[in-house]
Amino acid sequence: MKFLLSLFTLFSLLCANLAHANLLNIAPETVEAQAWSIVDAQSGQIIAEHNSHVQRAPASLTKMMVAYIALKEIEAGKLRKEEILTATPVVSTVMWDESQMYLKAGEQISVDQLLAGLIVMSANDAAVTLAEKISGSVPQFVTRMNLEAQALGMKDTHFSNPAGITMTDHYSTAADLGLLAKAIVKETPEYLYYSKMPSFSYNQHFHHATNLALKMDPTADGLKTGYTKAAGYNLALTAERPTSNPHVEKRRLIVIVLGTPSAVKRAEVAHKLMNLAYTYTRDEEVIPKQRLIAELPVIKSTLKIFKVETKQPTIVTTSLYDQAMPIDLNNFNLLTQRIHLVDANQQVTTIEPLQTTNTHINIELNEQHLTAPLTQVMNLATVSIYQNNQLIRSLQIENEVQIEEANIFQKIMIWFSNLFSFFSSNDTSTAKLYPLNQG
Repeated sequence: MKFLLSLFTLFSLLCANLAHANLLNIAPETVEAQAWSIVDAQSGQIIAEHNSHVQRAPASLTKMMVAYIALKEIEAGKLRKEEILTATPVVSTVMWDESQMYLKAGEQISVDQLLAGLIVMSANDAAVTLAEKISGSVPQFVTRMNLEAQALGMKDTHFSNPAGITMTDHYSTAADLGLLAKAIVKETPEYLYYSKMPSFSYNQHFHHATNLALKMDPTADGLKTGYTKAAGYNLALTAERPTSNPHVEKRRLIVIVLGTPSAVKRAEVAHKLMNLAYTYTRDEEVIPKQRLIAELPVIKSTLKIFKVETKQPTIVTTSLYDQAMPIDLNNFNLLTQRIHLVDANQQVTTIEPLQTTNTHINIELNEQHLTAPLTQVMNLATVSIYQNNQLIRSLQIENEVQIEEANIFQKIMIWFSNLFSFFSSNDTSTAKLYPLNQG
């Protein structure tokens, strides 16, 4: 089978960043937020975004990182939810006008209560108490926050405090906060137990959840609200809904909105963007689990062929909107879950989501053969997925390669075998690609 030309290889690399191109073209002037992003949690694709890489004050969305780190510590066995901590004088650094649990130095409180206070109450004293417990001091914890951000690929983020207090060197972006939100729902899903709580009380201080979208949508279960004068009203919202696709039984979306004018508006905007994305995009399994992708010849080993296989199913998010004009968010009706267009004669046209999508896959091998010995995880193939000839996702097929080198006697036998195969039609010296047929 012919391989793709080197020119196409170069083109694929140049287009790699287009894998997160907008699937839905939403007119930004119709969205009442300074910056926003819609992310599919399964595929990781950006459905739509605006000013998503512009650095802004994240406010209390910062606390998502604090909770993420704390829950990772619990999963690693370094912290326990039922563990009782004694509040230290660090709580006195929280000012009277900041959100807090009103902890006093010497007061005892569980990690579980601190997490609820952090996420539901947005308590700054909970943030600094957890920070000090995990890293020994708040400055050391801030260093940990930035290391975690780097590991998640949050390239336009820098944290200077765990609470989200406005500082010139404390900033993030809608895109980066989307990466953090995606890591939370995948790696520390217990976060959602706290973020969907309608209220939380501690020591006679009662607090209703400020995420008003929880009341608008029963499928919503997080993530975090934030507000400062510099940031405006911010919201990280996520929801999970069942699908009619047997390969993707549930689908989770994440919406980040930054710089909205009010608490009500941030919930309304995020909720509308969420519903629009659920209606006019869908997830498709384009490559099943354990699918044979290619066969690579192996040199200097008794193993002649290495089979390149998918370890996990490949999910791609596709667009179900086929109109040329950008989407006016005001034309999306939450009751009908459809876009309705009104022409000059007051005639209403309803835009129905597509039932079928035009997608195809290109596979390119990153290696033409493997040489023993090898013991490592390798990116053996690049899969590029297109919708209507536009690249919508590009990913690497990773395989764990463990190939032993042949001993001297085996190498002699391999040499004779290769000599014999030279005169036969059974040639295993060339890599072989297996085409992927889509249903």
